[in-house]
Amino acid sequence: MKLIYVAGPYTAPTSAGEFNNIMQARAKGLALIKKGYAVIIPHLNSMFMPVTRGEIMSVDLEILSRCDAIYLLKDWQDSKGAIQERQFAASHGLTVYVEGVNDPLD
Repeated sequence: MKLIYVAGPYTAPTSAGEFNNIMQARAKGLALIKKGYAVIIPHLNSMFMPVTRGEIMSVDLEILSRCDAIYLLKDWQDSKGAIQERQFAASHGLTVYVEGVNDPLD
């Protein structure tokens, strides 16, 4: 079973916006599970935790290093973290899926 890491925006101007970003990642993660993938959704791993971007990014990249692929949500370019995760995934030979482009859900 392929292990896929879901990446996309987490931070937002409001807590409601962050919650919406978390729920969007969760929904895509659930859809991937239904397609037979094992899924890591880092949004849920750090949901509303009082950690800095640097603290959580080092954890996220460690988790990502153990995955087979990364799944980038459609607005991933708006996220500094997702950009860094995509670069890491590409440089480590992981398959890079982009929602709506080479989407395993299509």
